Amino acid sequence: MTADSGGGVREVIAGGAARGARAFLDLARERLGTALEQHEASTPLEFPNTAYFLPVIYAVTGRAVQTLEDAVWILDEAERMIPSPPADALWLPYLGDTLDAGMAAIWLMEVVEALRYLGVGPAPVDGLWLGAADDVIMRARGVEFVDGSAPGFAAVTGAAPSPEAAAALAREMQEKSLYVFMAGETVLDPGLAAQRGASSLPGGAGAAVPPGYPAATTFAEQLQAAGVQLGWETRLVPFGRDVSSHIYSLGFAVRVAMAFGGLTPGQAARVLDYTRDRVFAFIMALGRVQDAQFAAAAGALNFGFPTISDSDIPSILPGGICTYEQVVSRVPHCSIVSRAIETRGLKIRVTEVPVPVAYGAAFAGERIRREDLRVEMAGPQAPGVELLLSAPSQSVVDGRVTVVGPEVDSVPQGGTIPLGVLVEVSGRKMQKDFEPILERQLHHFLNEAEGLLHVGQRDIVWLRLSGRAAAAGFRLEHLGRIVHARLHADFGEIVEKAQVTVFSLSEDVERLVERARAVYRERDERIGALTDESVDVFYSCTLCQSFAPDHVCIITPERSGLCGAYNWLDGKAAFQIDPTGPNRPVGKGAAVDPNRGQYDGINSFVRDASHGAIQRINLYSILEDPMTACGCFEAVSGVLPMCNGVMTVDRDHPGMTPSGMKFSTLAGLVGGGVQTPGFIGHSRLYVGSKKFISAEGGVARLVWMPRRLKEELRSVIEQAAQDAGYPDLCDRIATEEDAVEEEEVMAFLMEAGHPALTMDALF
Repeated sequence: MTADSGGGVREVIAGGAARGARAFLDLARERLGTALEQHEASTPLEFPNTAYFLPVIYAVTGRAVQTLEDAVWILDEAERMIPSPPADALWLPYLGDTLDAGMAAIWLMEVVEALRYLGVGPAPVDGLWLGAADDVIMRARGVEFVDGSAPGFAAVTGAAPSPEAAAALAREMQEKSLYVFMAGETVLDPGLAAQRGASSLPGGAGAAVPPGYPAATTFAEQLQAAGVQLGWETRLVPFGRDVSSHIYSLGFAVRVAMAFGGLTPGQAARVLDYTRDRVFAFIMALGRVQDAQFAAAAGALNFGFPTISDSDIPSILPGGICTYEQVVSRVPHCSIVSRAIETRGLKIRVTEVPVPVAYGAAFAGERIRREDLRVEMAGPQAPGVELLLSAPSQSVVDGRVTVVGPEVDSVPQGGTIPLGVLVEVSGRKMQKDFEPILERQLHHFLNEAEGLLHVGQRDIVWLRLSGRAAAAGFRLEHLGRIVHARLHADFGEIVEKAQVTVFSLSEDVERLVERARAVYRERDERIGALTDESVDVFYSCTLCQSFAPDHVCIITPERSGLCGAYNWLDGKAAFQIDPTGPNRPVGKGAAVDPNRGQYDGINSFVRDASHGAIQRINLYSILEDPMTACGCFEAVSGVLPMCNGVMTVDRDHPGMTPSGMKFSTLAGLVGGGVQTPGFIGHSRLYVGSKKFISAEGGVARLVWMPRRLKEELRSVIEQAAQDAGYPDLCDRIATEEDAVEEEEVMAFLMEAGHPALTMDALF
């Protein structure tokens, strides 16, 4: 079981987990009592904007804790699970009691954290600390776990020896594209630890800090002191000072299981198997490990998440609950990240890019503020454009990067220069249809360099370079080096040679803009001419089966992928690049019901790819056998029976909808690879397609959507409505400013004369 003595595991790990769980129980009972004194027993107990109640408790027990009164039951259940600390003479041949103590501890942590949203305990959102992640964040970030751009997450508790050491560890994890979730403090001085007590439970003030002693600190505070940007954008997420805030890390994992995996709450064994096999996470315990942290780590162990520590605690090396080792200790900081990756079995995709700054997907969300700015490229103050073209092999010199115009170091501090990037590629498998697909990747390629911000595409690009990156030696030449390296790494099957020319003189950039706009027009006309009827094959996307095993996305010329990131040409290109990958051509076969978009070839493929879970789909219907969804969709449409129409809401809308459900609840209803007649997940732009629920009447059925989404898609909706014969439809669609209840929507539609009211009844 262990590389250490059984006594070490017994006394330190099992004993610490039991004591920590018991202390969490005492704290939870105290705070729940305070809450019941201040509020009615029926007062809602919840995290903001989530459909999963208290998600860990809900996933494992199937019980929805919705009120203060409901929490009494879970505290009693947790108390029954907490074992007594093991006797010195007792040999523990298995970890059963420790796992029970850990599960009880995380239930109690969840109650403690939820009570903070009622004002009992320190505020959950306070300055540096972000508190619970709502379902909008979970689903938006979940896409990155699906497509592999985020291979997993590290749940860091405690602190490194210094802010510099913390920054080095964080950067290494960012370069590996990991998310880093942070909660829990450590006391750097052992004498102070003795004064404060053995536990770092929330709210435990302990003794007063004597003069001259260092205060307890956290990994997040060390990063802040080192000037490192924190937040979801940089994948460095500070949940809270107390170790109980790591319940948000575990909550993220179980919500993924329910949202993407389609698992039913209460299927404890399946939930735990799912998180072990599909959610690649680990605990990194830095500094002195205290009882509360032992309890939290024991809870995480249930979910298949091992602990890797730099401390002198016992190890539990043979596998069992986790894929490989369960507790690995005494790991030096120089190798702790790589050892954690190895222990969890993560698959890290590292691209060697020859630039003088750190490089990885975690830097894609970095912000470059005005005070940090060295130079601005293109944007509102200067022309900018990016263009990728295929060219004959003999005219492309692989790896050639040419800069025409002034370099970064010749521009005044904070100044602006024009920017044109021309990429020319060649390859025997390269096709003209692949050009816009590869060109769109430039945004992702360039954004992953530390200190470089890239916004927009085509002729509306805008880049910012930080002073730190410029001081490190980053120049315009490195834009080309990044593009060249990533094209070979990611698209080597079709790109054999690539050369890049970077222009920074206005006259050169303007000429390239004019050339590019002609190319853009031709591309738009080519993709716009494609219809579902004009092709014999559609394309599958099973990328999300890493999280939603039974979901299959079918991409057609007139219906892009649910995530909005893949269209039919993208699927075609992806298959050329990787014939065994998630995007494959699917012959339509004979039309079973062309009005609803049902084809026997599509049915056969979906039946096999969904492991028999789905027998048939209608691509153009919301009511009968609609296509399934994973959890990556940008929007949900649902029927409003009273209004004889449908509403559409996107993931960025936090409010209530006329269906009586928020987006988070709707997403839980349609996600996970299940068919839910009356509801579909889809991309935002799908509402402008001629095939949008065309079996039920198309865009004329659209009766409600959030104001922001309506304005963002106004031109798309107006064009689709014009084509359908309803030129003024957009202004007849209600928003949350007009109505929220379905009865209110109906009143608005009657006054506006919406065409849905005169169409055939949906039911």
